[in-house]
Amino acid sequence: MVGKKRLKNSRYISGFDGLRAIGLIGVILYHLMPYTFTGGYLGVPIFMVVSGYLITDLLVQEWQQNNWVNLKSFYVRRIKRLYPGLLTMLLATSAYITLFQRQLLYQLHEMVITNILYVYNWWQIGHGQSYFDRFANNESPFTHLWTLSIEGQFYLVWPFVVVALIVGIKKKNRIAQILLGLSVVSAVWMAILYQPGADPSRLYYGTDTRVFSILLGAATAFAWPSTALKQKVVAQQRLLLDGVGLISAALLLVLMFNLDAENVWVYRGGMWLFSVIVCLLVAVVAHPGSDWNRVLTNPVFNWLGKRSYGIYLYQFPVMIFFESYFKNIADHPILYPVIEVAIIFGITELSYRLIEQPLAHYQYAKLWGQFRQFWAHPKWNRKVGFMTGLSLIGLIALVGLMQAPSQAAPNTHKSALAVNIQKNKKANAKKKAALIAKAKKAKGKTQTPTDQAAEAAAKKNPVNQEFEKYGVTQVALQKAQKLPVTAIGDSVLLDASESLQQVFPNMIVDAAVGRQLYKSTPIIKDYVQKGAMSSTVLISLGTNGSFTAEQLNQFMTAIGSQRQVYWLNTFVPTRPWQNDVNEMLKGAVKKYPNLTVIDWYGQASKHGDWFYQDQVHPNPTGVKEYTAIVAKALVQK
Repeated sequence: MVGKKRLKNSRYISGFDGLRAIGLIGVILYHLMPYTFTGGYLGVPIFMVVSGYLITDLLVQEWQQNNWVNLKSFYVRRIKRLYPGLLTMLLATSAYITLFQRQLLYQLHEMVITNILYVYNWWQIGHGQSYFDRFANNESPFTHLWTLSIEGQFYLVWPFVVVALIVGIKKKNRIAQILLGLSVVSAVWMAILYQPGADPSRLYYGTDTRVFSILLGAATAFAWPSTALKQKVVAQQRLLLDGVGLISAALLLVLMFNLDAENVWVYRGGMWLFSVIVCLLVAVVAHPGSDWNRVLTNPVFNWLGKRSYGIYLYQFPVMIFFESYFKNIADHPILYPVIEVAIIFGITELSYRLIEQPLAHYQYAKLWGQFRQFWAHPKWNRKVGFMTGLSLIGLIALVGLMQAPSQAAPNTHKSALAVNIQKNKKANAKKKAALIAKAKKAKGKTQTPTDQAAEAAAKKNPVNQEFEKYGVTQVALQKAQKLPVTAIGDSVLLDASESLQQVFPNMIVDAAVGRQLYKSTPIIKDYVQKGAMSSTVLISLGTNGSFTAEQLNQFMTAIGSQRQVYWLNTFVPTRPWQNDVNEMLKGAVKKYPNLTVIDWYGQASKHGDWFYQDQVHPNPTGVKEYTAIVAKALVQK
């Protein structure tokens, strides 16, 4: 292989910066407000399709011009383009964790190494990491980097694949058909692995289940090479191109604003179809006879597109660290996201100007000579100071990485909250089978004593008298002793389960850490099918994320209109979806006559002393208050 030759007829398509900008905006909005911009995650397939098209198009151009591909030049360009920003972000984030958030040190070394090797997505899969648990303990600031690993794996093998296809198959249209077929295989594999009601993170992270977007972009490059497209087209052709662009852009935006990431259709062809739509828009933008390149070219999109890599890198660390200090996120649904975006853009601009661009064009062969020159004649200047600062960050990060292996599991599992949840989980597991059997035998019939019987029992044999100071009458406490209840919920319900079952001995508590509404409908159906669903149902869901009106309807339909449903609204001030959940429940009361909303938020928001440090799960005092509020709603009318 001889030295690199400049590719003839190659042109910079500025509209692709616009596509990257649209994808980036979607991803950031999704990460900031996932239940407002429900389809923003689809920005990632946009990146993948564009990458697949551009890289393949350039490799094909190089082969056609030189009859070979300069692998060394290809990999050097990729390394110089990607690693400076990635390494800086990894080290800076690790240094910040070492100094200010040491609870995140657990497995930090593994995360950094797997990101450097571009296998982080498989590490996430192997360690059961969930992309959709929106209230995870010690949420990682690296969660979003799975997509960079997939693209890194693509860059590693793709030049060999392209050359093999060109040499072995020769015909471009045939190659495009093969790549299209492989993309279908990947999409079908995603559909096969998908299990309704289960966490789809394995499908979301997997190279095998996400590569179809890249393959579709690559297939488009073979079928629609940018250098073979005519500069001048007749009016009808231009109109056709612009029409296809308009329809594909409109569909793209509609789906990005509306397609929920937990929708079954997403994993059974929906994401593949979205990638096809992106391919159509990519093809139109690439054509010089279309107007869409100009439409997507403007100073804002150009700025975002050129810096999209850095913005993507820094977005999640900024969000995680910012929200760890500001606990009233739900009270500032607009202000805080604006501040976070400003911080992300500021850091990215510094990274772009001081690190990414300089190091992308730096002649590394000169590094040793410059170091020797400085060592012989030290001269302090801005560049030396900057490098010293980076070295200090790297040293702090190294200290944290060296400490990480000695860390046990995250210390949150030893906290009072975690210990209480684990204790309740074990105790509840022992009770649940017996209570389910009892509920089946009772066939869901309520056995609440009459007022007269309850009053007589209250005088003769008072129970749970400590709850009287929380405003629960002894008569209500007597009624609660006999009332069968089926309770479905998340970790907040699990935290309070022991206290609830003290007051409601016949309450079946089915609760789990991280549970969301979409995972709970199958649970409801199972109880109904077994004949174990009580006439009184208690729901505590919403802590881990919002839900759509359709998901709520499926849930309420599964319960049935003949049962009375009591739903505790959500107090989760550290997350932006708190208000969305509560507004959804407030509106649902009008639609479902059998639904009563218990205003946990209204009481909890006035009493910060009711909660553990996370400000979401009630402490022993808060648990009593929580139980009393439930008791008043269910039996003290």
